Amino acid sequence: MFFLLNLATMFFLFVIDYVCLIMPHCIIEYSATITESLPVEQLMHAVYKGANQSELFASSDIKVRACAFDSFYLPGAEQVFVHVNLKILSGRDLSQRKSLSESVSNQLERLGIDNAVITVEVTKIEKESYVKKITATI
Repeated sequence: MFFLLNLATMFFLFVIDYVCLIMPHCIIEYSATITESLPVEQLMHAVYKGANQSELFASSDIKVRACAFDSFYLPGAEQVFVHVNLKILSGRDLSQRKSLSESVSNQLERLGIDNAVITVEVTKIEKESYVKKITATI
């Protein structure tokens, strides 16, 4: 009985530790005009590659989505923008978060988008309040 209880406890702790590794959600907001010269898939791949190169996540756990904006205002210039919000579960230290944002930023910079403002931020999600449910059709 003790052995089964210990085995169950070890499995539960493994599940908790595994859940801590899952993420990030990479949300790209960008000027719609960027896609005139750069397919959105390349933009998404650059963000994926940067997150993957950080070595903070399993490659299969990185999720990327993009949203184009037709209307925006950037005072003082006719520029385009790319803004990436990397949502990760809490528990990463500042140096890991900084390394992640720099890795993604470097990949975006390599795309050579002319006259662009590129920003990357890391947002921590509380583990205690995060809920994920996967639905299935029966």
